[in-house]
Parts: sequence; C-alpha cells; structure tokens
Amino acid sequence: MAQTVAAAERLPRLRSLLVLRDGETLAEHRFNGGPPLDRPVNIKSASKSVLSALAGIAIARGVLEGAEQPVVSVLEADAPANPDPRLVQLTLGNLLSMQAGLERTSGPNYGRWVTSPNWVRYALSRPFVDAPGGGMLYSTGSSHLVSAMLTRASGRSTLELARDWLGGPLGITIPPWPRDPQGVYFGGNDMLMSPRDLARFGELYRLGGVVGGKRILPAEWIAASWTPRTTSPWSGEDYGYGWFVSEMGGHPVRYGWGYGGQMLYIVPSLKLTVVMTSQSDAAREGGHIDALHRLLAEGVIPAAEAGAG
Repeated sequence: MAQTVAAAERLPRLRSLLVLRDGETLAEHRFNGGPPLDRPVNIKSASKSVLSALAGIAIARGVLEGAEQPVVSVLEADAPANPDPRLVQLTLGNLLSMQAGLERTSGPNYGRWVTSPNWVRYALSRPFVDAPGGGMLYSTGSSHLVSAMLTRASGRSTLELARDWLGGPLGITIPPWPRDPQGVYFGGNDMLMSPRDLARFGELYRLGGVVGGKRILPAEWIAASWTPRTTSPWSGEDYGYGWFVSEMGGHPVRYGWGYGGQMLYIVPSLKLTVVMTSQSDAAREGGHIDALHRLLAEGVIPAAEAGAG
C-alpha cells in the first residue's frame, strides 16, 4: 500500500485517496494541496450514483412505483404539447441507465440546456435519436429528470430527501448544491460530499444496503443497479443504474465516475471501498482517468489481496 500511495503522489491532479477494507481504513491521504478529507467537494457526475440510491429508496417507500414507471406519469405537466409517441414509453429505469433515447443534453448540448428557462421541459422536448431502452446516450438531462420525478412525487426537494434518507442514517453531511430555475436540485451533477462521506456512501452499497443493523437501501436495488444494461460508446464499460460495471485487477468492480476524476470504486470480492477525488476542473484528456483505474488495478487491489492473504 505504501508503494500505491507513492504512485498516487505522482499524479498531479489527484487530491485524495481513501481505501477501506471491510470497513477498516487502509489508506487516507491528501495530495497536491487538496482540502481536508471531511470538507465537501464537488463530486460531479458521481452524483448520479447517489441519485440512483434515492430512486431505489423512493421505490421502496412507495414514493415512486418502480423502474418501469413511465416518466410522464409524474412529469406530464412539462411534456411537450404534441409529444413524440415514444415519450410515453420512457421509464425511470431508462433515465437511470442513460437509455432515454432523447437527444443528449451533455457534451456540446450542455450549455444550451443549462441556460434554458426550464431544464425539465427542455430535456423532455429533445427529439428522439434512439428508442427508449436503446443505446447508451450519456445525458445529465436524463438524471435531472429523475431529480424532478423525486421532487414532484414526494412533494419534497431532492436535498431534503437526500438528507433524510441518506444523510441522517449514514451520518454524512449533504450541503445544498445548485438548482434549476424552478428550484429542482440538479440531478446527477454538482453534489457536494467530502471524501470520507463519499466513502461512507460507498460502504452502504458494499454492505448490501444495511448499515449499523438498519436497512437503508434494498439489496434488490443494489443488484439491479449493478446489472449491466448498456455499454458506454466512449469507455466500452458497461453501465447499470447510475453505476459503471467493470473488472479491474481480476476482480469485479462497480464504480461511480465524476468529471475530472471524482471516483467511488467498490470491489465486493475484496470488501473494498475506494474514493479518489481530483482537481474538479481537470479535463478527461491526458490519461488521468486511466491512471486512476491503474492505481486501483495495479496498486490498491494487489495490496488488498496481499493483506487478505
């Protein structure tokens, strides 16, 4: 593990590394002037993994009906007047797995979306470029629709739900994060969580949804979220409900990925939860994400195997 930490120190964009095995801290380090490990940082699109958890809890509590629930059953007021017939086929599960079929609001379309007067209406009015349930179209507009569904169905903000359903039970701090013009908290981006709290959230999944003897998240939802449903056209990695599904260092790995290198890795076979945070404005280019994957596959996992042996 000391060699792994030394390798981590050589990554100029890395800000933190936390490694927990079976709940015990194996490594906890700050790098390159990173903030204290209990200070909330922008976890970017790792927020999508948190949002997926909220959707699973909402289903368990009867706030939402299930992954097959039509999106327009909750958001009909913001649907176009004469929608594409495929819009009624769009489900909550399609949003979570990035298979909405709607034109993306990420990438080159992101600016137009976040400067629009109504983000929910804008996302729902995008033309279909694939059928719902088709190929992966990574789009934060899709996850924002999940936040809107949570808010409309519950009558409470996504921030309130996150604090009630995750913050309190896990003992983690969830500060306010940006909202759209209608006050819906940004779904799937810009959540704030400290590296230590992100690790606690990861432990919730590693432990099958039970923390401190209390069930917080249904085990079935974790299994559903970690079931491959589509494949990223960029990375080639499989994707479930807000989680990438992969294999590294010879072990199955599930991970949340935020722009610039905000990573939450779960390695169930080794009882590992690993958090890495990075300079949040760093571009994906330059091999930084690949370097983080290698740090896990060639450093953390072998160190944990040696310790387990």
